Amino acid sequence: MGKLTVPHGPCAVLRALLKWSFPTRSLVHRNVLVWVPCLWGSMLLPLLRILLVGIAVAGCATNPYTHRHQLELVPASQEQAMGLQAYTQVLHDPKVQISHDPREVEPVERVAARIIEAAKVSMYAETAKQFEWQVSVIKDDKTQNAFALPGGKIAVYTGIFSVAQNEAGLAAILGHEVTHALARHGGERMSQGLVAQGAVVAATLGAASQGINPQIAQLAGGALAHYGFILPYSRNHESEADYIGLLLAADAGYDPHEALHVWERMEQMSQSQPPQFLSTHPSHGTRITQIEQWMPEAMSHYHPRPGTTAADLPRLSTVH
Repeated sequence: MGKLTVPHGPCAVLRALLKWSFPTRSLVHRNVLVWVPCLWGSMLLPLLRILLVGIAVAGCATNPYTHRHQLELVPASQEQAMGLQAYTQVLHDPKVQISHDPREVEPVERVAARIIEAAKVSMYAETAKQFEWQVSVIKDDKTQNAFALPGGKIAVYTGIFSVAQNEAGLAAILGHEVTHALARHGGERMSQGLVAQGAVVAATLGAASQGINPQIAQLAGGALAHYGFILPYSRNHESEADYIGLLLAADAGYDPHEALHVWERMEQMSQSQPPQFLSTHPSHGTRITQIEQWMPEAMSHYHPRPGTTAADLPRLSTVH
């Protein structure tokens, strides 16, 4: 029950598509029946096959922790450039106040440094060493958020302190966010969007050739792509970040049990959530259950180190 297991990703679907040899086929992916119009005998099928071959050969990678196939059509350099641009825009937003209070900045920098250190000896060591890491603390007690962008650009809003409560809790959060950047989840989402758009276009053209209203096919194809492909894989990204982030925090010397407390507090603070099948994130209850299952493996990574503390974070001036 320990290691995270996720279904094969879009690369497996693409490989299955490449094997088609009949005019009409249906494909079941994540319990969603996807109807693909007949393209046999038309100019669309050869072009589509060429496109899929290129994607399957050049755009597929494997996550070193979960062995999940990942679709990577966006170059890492472009992804990191976009991350830097987004980070710069956030920090230069006139509404954003950068904290220089040592009580807020020092614990964040200390936890981030240890997570980064753990990342540099993890299965993502090569990527972590290439990132130009930067950490900023944003003074906003009402925003419970933190993020890490491609290239290693980290921002922590002071509002997340009430959820993390201590440095071990913050390590669980930053381990999660740093994993998104290391695992290239942002670029994968963009790649999935490109494939989903292409599939909807192909379905629309195929439907038109069969006398089906293209608008109906486009709406149906778009819904299937969104709920059966994009959202589930976004949930996979979140679970993957929870799992690997838990291991990174443990490798950094922080007790992984604190991750459970973080999500328990998050669940208590959340007023409402959409149904899980309509959400890009797993439910809080699902996350807590998964973390409990991964805990034995995380504890095998946990070795407290001298100087690694779980000191409380600053109290917020605004109570939510």
